[in-house]
Amino acid sequence: MLSLERWLEVFEAISKNKLRTFLTGFSVATGILILVLLLGIGEGMKNGVEEQFQRDATNQISVYTGVTGVEYKGLNPGRRIQFKNNDYDLLVKNFGDELEYKSSVYRIWIGLTSYKDKSGSYRIEGVLPDYQFLENAEIIQGRFINHKDQSTSTKEVVIGKKVRDELFEDKNPLGKLIEIKDINFKVVGVFQDPGGDREESRVYMAISTMQKVFGAGQDIRNMSFTMPKEKSFDVALEKSNQLISQLEAILKAKHTVSPLDNSAINISNSIETSKRIYELTANIKLFFWLIGLASLLAGIIGVSNIMLIIVKERTKEIGIRKALGAKPISIVGMVLHESIFVTAVSGFMGLIVGLVLLEFVGPMINTEFISNPEVSFNIAISTVIVLVLAGAIAGFFPAWRGAKIKPINALREE
Repeated sequence: MLSLERWLEVFEAISKNKLRTFLTGFSVATGILILVLLLGIGEGMKNGVEEQFQRDATNQISVYTGVTGVEYKGLNPGRRIQFKNNDYDLLVKNFGDELEYKSSVYRIWIGLTSYKDKSGSYRIEGVLPDYQFLENAEIIQGRFINHKDQSTSTKEVVIGKKVRDELFEDKNPLGKLIEIKDINFKVVGVFQDPGGDREESRVYMAISTMQKVFGAGQDIRNMSFTMPKEKSFDVALEKSNQLISQLEAILKAKHTVSPLDNSAINISNSIETSKRIYELTANIKLFFWLIGLASLLAGIIGVSNIMLIIVKERTKEIGIRKALGAKPISIVGMVLHESIFVTAVSGFMGLIVGLVLLEFVGPMINTEFISNPEVSFNIAISTVIVLVLAGAIAGFFPAWRGAKIKPINALREE
């Protein structure tokens, strides 16, 4: 603990060089401010990425087709592969026990939809009942597509919140008829989606209805699946990669596609994608830590230089103290106390300014990839520890130099 006498010495030393102390403290405060803001932005990027992945199930596997790129069994490259209902049935038959949610999808990207004098162009998708969970869609009115809709091909649709707001404004859409490409459909539900307006600009109906009404026959655009949650991320990734390999093999065999062809059957795995993005975010946060610490290091060097000057100016005083019996540890303590005090006070000011900025300005920042930048309690504690260490490092070498001064040499100092 500091004695009252030691505190008086610290304040007296600071008061003799106010401008020098202010400029030194300013550099430390700026370094901490930059560190806090960068860490807050890093946390905001993490929040933004998490919001992006909330749009769909985090362990979703999507299967879609392309054009063959390799000649195989006498078939030329350039064939477009078209999935049918029996492709979906084949995968469910072989892997149904390993799947949690599953749906085939047929879509029209732009479908003119109208209700009385209101109209708009929306994505129209034919899906199965599980698709609600694949898209993380939340029903806010009515219901989602059910198995009866699928088996009887009813002309009933579920519309997104944005579609409801644009076509019906403040009216209740349930039971009302809307026209999609001049065909009437009854609205049975309204959903909202974490993905926002883009995801809520959709109209869902049973895929059997979609195929009949719009002449798609047995065609489907893609298939989506999720697997049950696992205990760890690595186990989930390993199991999903195994399933993907099996799905790819069975579909390539059915459509006579070369095992070496990487363009005809495409499978995306959101777990692997999320892992890559989280690793990228972690690396960016590490990069921000390094930049912030580099800025702080510049401030620490400034404090250390000032403490060297102070030790030089007080050489004779230190010599007298040692001649009167002061031990080296007390000299080290004297210099360290002043160094830690200046660093801690100025650093805390930078920390507070940074936290205030993030508290009031952070919620206003909500871009696609940065959302609500903030500093967690753990990061704030880490910053405080960095501050104390910085003060100790800045003062240690000047203090050690002061402790090594011999009294006889110090008393000769002019």
